[in-house]
Amino acid sequence: MSVTDRTIILAGATSDSGLAVARALVDGGARVVATGRSADRLEPLRAIGAEVDVADATSLESMADLAMRLDAVDAVIPLVGGWRGGGGLAGQTDADFGALLPALEAVRASSRAFDSALRASDAGRFAIVSSTAVGRPLAGGANYAAVKAASEAWTRAVAQGFAKAARDAGEPLRAASVVFRAKALDPDSLTRRVLALWDVDAVELNDQVITLD
Repeated sequence: MSVTDRTIILAGATSDSGLAVARALVDGGARVVATGRSADRLEPLRAIGAEVDVADATSLESMADLAMRLDAVDAVIPLVGGWRGGGGLAGQTDADFGALLPALEAVRASSRAFDSALRASDAGRFAIVSSTAVGRPLAGGANYAAVKAASEAWTRAVAQGFAKAARDAGEPLRAASVVFRAKALDPDSLTRRVLALWDVDAVELNDQVITLD
């Protein structure tokens, strides 16, 4: 299997990583739908051949509306991110925590909106970008690690949902939900791993935590 002719949603794709992944997917023959809240920031994605949609990746309503407008979807990758931290536990402010929450909200909203579409695909994929901080959280990054850990838990629940749905229907597992962990996110490393999502059968891939190079 490959990305050719697959419809792939990059939710919150206006970062450098989003642009790199989108370019590689377009070059590979995929239909890429990139979302963001700013039409101006989506222009570089349009320029490389991605379809763009001004939509809020953290909103279930917005993601569900997008899902209804698409015929089929083979992958969803929420890319809302950011980092705020430092100052030990005393420095972990509510404002910092609130600023990090959209990353979790995007994981929740996008997975819920596209769940049935990914299960209907012959090779549906859901993938998030997390951090190695989950495995070794530090006091100065407690807010960040907590949000990433919650995102991973949600993504693993998506994996269990895929497996249960296939089992209940008496069908082979075709959809997989995975976590990518990075210490410092390298767009090229993420791109390689995204392209490889279709190199492995869903049975082997589902519920995996993959550390990026």
